[in-house]
Amino acid sequence: MSDTVVFQWMPEWANTPAMQSGFGLITVASLALLAHLFFRPVLLHILRYLTEKSPIQWDDILIEQRVWQRLLIVLPLLVARVGLQWVPVYNPALHSFFARFIEACLVLVAARTIDAVLSSINEIYRRAPLADRRPIKSYIQLIKLLMYVVAGILIVARLSNQSPWFFIGGIGAMTAVLMLVFKDTLLSLVASVQLTNNNLLQLGDWIEMTQFNADGDVIDIALNTVKVQNWDKTVTVIPAHKFLEHSFKNWRGMHESGGRRIKRAVYIDTTSVRFLSEAEIKHFSRFLLLRSYMESKVDELRSYNAQYDSDPDLIINARRLTNIGTFRAYIINYLKTHPMVNQGMTQLVRQMHPTPEGIPLEIYAFTNDTRWAVYEGVQGDIFDHILAIAPNFGLRIYQRPSGRELDYRDDSQ
Repeated sequence: MSDTVVFQWMPEWANTPAMQSGFGLITVASLALLAHLFFRPVLLHILRYLTEKSPIQWDDILIEQRVWQRLLIVLPLLVARVGLQWVPVYNPALHSFFARFIEACLVLVAARTIDAVLSSINEIYRRAPLADRRPIKSYIQLIKLLMYVVAGILIVARLSNQSPWFFIGGIGAMTAVLMLVFKDTLLSLVASVQLTNNNLLQLGDWIEMTQFNADGDVIDIALNTVKVQNWDKTVTVIPAHKFLEHSFKNWRGMHESGGRRIKRAVYIDTTSVRFLSEAEIKHFSRFLLLRSYMESKVDELRSYNAQYDSDPDLIINARRLTNIGTFRAYIINYLKTHPMVNQGMTQLVRQMHPTPEGIPLEIYAFTNDTRWAVYEGVQGDIFDHILAIAPNFGLRIYQRPSGRELDYRDDSQ
């Protein structure tokens, strides 16, 4: 107000414009402080009480994210801004600066309140079933970034008493510099959008990215970074744009398929491979897992040898069963009856190219439980049985000599 207010109850020396303006500012500041220290806590207490009584959950999240705490800071600022209109003006420039400063503070409070509201939206969404597949944290962070840029421009414009378009025009001239400064942020923004929209990455995915020694579960997808908790409980932080520059392995498909692959070989000593005798054929025909196989195979070979008039006394003239082939058939039937092997997925027991370590007999199958500990237990049980049953077929599992064999030979002598 431009008119000078005369306080009749004040002494004459205090009725000067400077003293009246100072007294008015002190009064407004006191009222604003009273609103901050008394009315704001009372309102917060009422809001917390109503939140506790409410059956819905989203209002609890608003309290957790401090939405009301930040919003109610507006109360003392509004008191100060309205009260400033009644303070006698002694120095117009100073009075104008106080008004603009309070308005800039209101913009800052509004920005921080919107920040808290956006965080609440993200938290509410994070608890939804869709959140793991389509996280929105990177989008929320982008909106926050843009919102703070706009708030910063408005605050600077208000404090300097300039139009916001004045600074926006200056930013246009500095676009190249801003792109250089925020290069990683812009790249990460594009990467986050592509990772999310193309469903390449989700919270909880097990990924491997050897370039960054990352091997574990994705625990956070943000605008600039992706956090991976490795199996040793360390955390690797990877820039989001690196996922578009480098290859990575995502094991989500394995979990969704319901089967985890077993692909391991045992090496058979080549010198232990031989044909089966008649006594061994009768012996293996008693095996429950081999009974039907032996019957069909014996009939097939008998028919073949009779067709070509093969002399059964000469091994080279006839087809015969081998111990390694029978062993392979046994493993196949063993996998087909195993309760922890996924019967709807591929099962193979294949003989691979011989090596100096022997003949690789590779087992290729899938467990019906993808959990790591269960998978390792099932795989261990299968190979425990294979290693233990191999001698029953007259086969030896290859093991590189260690020198202990000579000790055993000396002991036997």
